[in-house]
Amino acid sequence: MTEMNASRPIGRLSTGILVLALLYLAQSILVPLVVSLFAIALVWPLQRALKRWIPELLALLITLTLTILVILMVGSSIAWGLGKLGQWLFVNAGRYQEIYVSWADWLELHGFAIAGPLADRFDVMWLVRATQRIVLRLNGFAGFLVLVFIFVMLGLLEVDDFTRRLRLPGAQPQGEKILHAIREISGKLRRYMAVRSFASVLTGLVVWIFALAAGLELAAAWGAIAFALNYIPFLGPLIATVFPTLFAIAQFESWQMAVVVFIGLNIIQFIIGSYLEPLITGASLKISPFAVIFAVFFWSFMWGIPGAFLGVPMLMVFIVYCAQDPSSRWIAVLLSGGPPDSAGPR
Repeated sequence: MTEMNASRPIGRLSTGILVLALLYLAQSILVPLVVSLFAIALVWPLQRALKRWIPELLALLITLTLTILVILMVGSSIAWGLGKLGQWLFVNAGRYQEIYVSWADWLELHGFAIAGPLADRFDVMWLVRATQRIVLRLNGFAGFLVLVFIFVMLGLLEVDDFTRRLRLPGAQPQGEKILHAIREISGKLRRYMAVRSFASVLTGLVVWIFALAAGLELAAAWGAIAFALNYIPFLGPLIATVFPTLFAIAQFESWQMAVVVFIGLNIIQFIIGSYLEPLITGASLKISPFAVIFAVFFWSFMWGIPGAFLGVPMLMVFIVYCAQDPSSRWIAVLLSGGPPDSAGPR
């Protein structure tokens, strides 16, 4: 008996490792599936409202069209912004080379001899190639979007039938629990995305205005990049802050102006991300900041850029399902950022 009890933790650990390996290896199928489920939860109320006035297939067509347009708008904004940045870097790559060499010489004169070998090996074209790779990767999302489109279309057609099956007597009591969790998750996801979209639009506009006021070139591109990357917590704003700072170094050839740009962008991100967003969302979407950071980095490691975007929604799903069962409710309490009773079912 003792040996059996001792083997249970090992068995659970092995099962967890196998599940993580499956999630990683099957990402080409699982990522579009999870994105499509996320999209269905967001757009289903629109289709349900349209079905009251027009035929079901026409409502489905309008819903799918609007969904694809929104996805293309966000993806195109960052692709356009990075494309403009890549063109500028290609034309002005020599500026970065000269600035780096001058800074390396200055460091070497002050006793940092390691800067010399680094300066000899430095090739600024890696920055151009990195930007071009990002743009090409974004353009390669066409196949990914087609698969998501198919999953969303099939899912929207089956929502009503799936709901009826969950209400059948043979599916109880699990069916009602699943329905309750789905309703709560859908509401939280819609509110999360509404607030995130508002914050992203506001961030893009303020960054654009700030870039114009600072005299930074490609102001519209920086605004578009900040708008799209703001959908990815922590990582997106970080990238949207570092890139313009590096750009300012080459444009103004002054580290003081680069510091001004860096501080200004961080103030914008702090005010919108750390004050306005929590103020709008209120207590219903509070999640532990540590849990959010872990979810973003963990899922970005597992699934790349889509995983970074899906990290927080998947954490919200996990918290809601843990709150449904008394044996796992303590996990929801620990992961939520509000009072203990806010993690439980309403």
